Amino acid sequence: MTCSLDIFFLEAVLNGILLAGLLALLSLGLNLVFGVIDVVWICYAELVMVGMYGIYFAVTSLGLPLPAAMLIGIVLTAFAGVLLHVIVIRPLLDAAPINQLLATGGVLFLLQAAATLAFGVEFRNVGVQLGSASLGDMYFSWARIITFVVALVTMLGLRAFLRHTYLGLAILALSQDRHVMPLMGADSRRLYAATSALGGGLAGLGAALMVLQFDIYPQIGLQFGPLIFMVCVLGGLGNMLGGFLAALVIAQFITVGGSCFATEWGYAIAFLFFILMMFIRPQGLIGARS
Repeated sequence: MTCSLDIFFLEAVLNGILLAGLLALLSLGLNLVFGVIDVVWICYAELVMVGMYGIYFAVTSLGLPLPAAMLIGIVLTAFAGVLLHVIVIRPLLDAAPINQLLATGGVLFLLQAAATLAFGVEFRNVGVQLGSASLGDMYFSWARIITFVVALVTMLGLRAFLRHTYLGLAILALSQDRHVMPLMGADSRRLYAATSALGGGLAGLGAALMVLQFDIYPQIGLQFGPLIFMVCVLGGLGNMLGGFLAALVIAQFITVGGSCFATEWGYAIAFLFFILMMFIRPQGLIGARS
């Protein structure tokens, strides 16, 4: 298919903006954790998968309404984030970065294998369809529209929390120098736990909106994990606003490239752009941690 400046191209551009909302939302928790704890959770997308399964079984097995199930999914992933920090990350805080990456990479495969053994490889969904909104002859998923709005509000809310609350300022101070904070009377262990819970909860929020758009299966993290890390690195690790901007750029390559050529080409162009940008601006589009 060739690319032309018609209504289909405009629809691809607008759908790219909506897709960026999902990618930006998924990257928020990872950016927060890296910005404070200075450890990249390679298994972050698998926490999203855990949240999606939690929501699914809360709806299908417990018979809870979807909003209550979503809340359970957020709480579940927040608890998983704290558990991950206490069991895996805390003992490795002063270890070499490669040890931390390998440990969280091991958790990635552990969670995938456990989900496969427990739930099988079949695709599941919560059975909710929100339909589409129309604008002329263009159609846009309500689920993605809602996700974009939630992502924007969450990003702004998180920045406000970090800059204007006592806990948020303590978290930012910890990210600047984790060795000095205990000397100032701050309990760094609690701050780490709070940050991990918040990062995990953001993964759960992403899961709550993903169940409206995607089927649930053990390897779904493989579909979104590379995109999440690409967005975080391109935006500047630890930079919330940069992550949102990077999500907008990457999503446009995927949707417009897919519309002009093929879906696979859209992803290939996005990764090629990412590789080139790592030579031009290795610090990210805006820079790290701002």
